[in-house]
Order: sequence, then structure tokens, then C-alpha cells
Amino acid sequence: MIPAPSFEHAEIATQLARLLGPLADQASLTIAMHEFNLGESEHDFRVPDGGLHRGRPRGVSLSTAALVVEILSPGDETWTKLDFYAAHDVDELLIVDPAEREVHWLALAGGEYQPVERSMLIDLVADDLRQRIIWPTADTDDE
Repeated sequence: MIPAPSFEHAEIATQLARLLGPLADQASLTIAMHEFNLGESEHDFRVPDGGLHRGRPRGVSLSTAALVVEILSPGDETWTKLDFYAAHDVDELLIVDPAEREVHWLALAGGEYQPVERSMLIDLVADDLRQRIIWPTADTDDE
């Protein structure tokens, strides 16, 4: 069995659910800030940390998402998944990097992802989101 990501990862996912949820509601998108299977089969899929969806998709495997959320962990392979997400017509990617305290927002254009300042799906600027996240702090031994 593969262990779950760190508590810091879960804490950021919870913050993202709170921050993105109302904006998704305003845009008539369904938020799922929990892992889900994106792909056509159990032999070819990815498991993003969350996403925004048109309608209310059902089932074990979803063919696409409006927005995929990836929270980077040490050794993470998120940046190698871009072609997969593009092939599955994911409109936007939100990549959150806790180590660098950065937010990368990418939009699909011409079959490739390009950095954007703001989402075209929800009313949010990437830098505003970055500033609103309460980033985990490094453990220190002050005793």
C-alpha cells in the first residue's frame, strides 16, 4: 500500500477546497478536492489531488475535468503529466508548490499548456491565490 501524502499536503488541499469552492459554485462547476481517477481505463489514468468539473460526473474513472489541481510533493511527477492532461482535454491546471510557496496556473491552448495570470473558469488570479494560502512552515528545533 502506498502511504498518503504529508499532513502539510492535506492541509493545503483543505485550504484549496475552502478557497476554490465558492468560486466554483459561482461558475456552476462541481469541486472535488479529493483524489479521483482521470483517464479512460484502469490501465491508463492519473490521480490528481482535486479538480473542478462541469456537471456532476459519476463513476470510478472520469474522462476529463475542467480544472485539475496538483499539489507537489517531494519526488512528484506532476510536470510529466501535462501531455496526459492535454490529451484528456483538461482546460486548466493548478499546480501548487508548497516547497517554493508558488502557484502555477496553466491553460490549454493549441494542445499545450501555457502559463496564465488568471483562470478563465473561475474568478481568481493565481497570485491572489498564492497570497491567500497559509503555507506550511519548516519544522525547527528551538528548544
